[in-house]
Amino acid sequence: MKEIMVKIKGHQVSSEAGEDSVEFVTEAKLYKRRDIMYLIYEESELSGVPGCKTRLKLMGDEVQMKRIGDGTSVGNEISFKKGKRYSGIYETPYGPIEMEVLTNKIENTLSEDGAGQLDIDYSISLKGLSEGRNRINITLM
Repeated sequence: MKEIMVKIKGHQVSSEAGEDSVEFVTEAKLYKRRDIMYLIYEESELSGVPGCKTRLKLMGDEVQMKRIGDGTSVGNEISFKKGKRYSGIYETPYGPIEMEVLTNKIENTLSEDGAGQLDIDYSISLKGLSEGRNRINITLM
């Protein structure tokens, strides 16, 4: 397991809230088991889910994101794979919401030596509440 620093940039465009961007640097853990790479980091006040831990499971052209902790009720998981739709339940403090994610683009150049980037561009729909397009860029430092 390697301790590293990561820079995380998020950009959201939604029909309800307009545009919003966030950028922060945090400590992370990077490791590989078999052919799967894992990146784990703590969210911050800036990301909107303080006290939450995010685990990215990187499997070739697919990424699974799981959040666990105070910012989530039970734990939220989303799968990203270009051109694929993911449907699931997004747990909030106010109750579960149906969610659908369509991955528009994914580029993963992360390596186990602690270099590279992960870019994910996706459209998200929270049934009855919000629709938008999000981009996440994670750079290993």
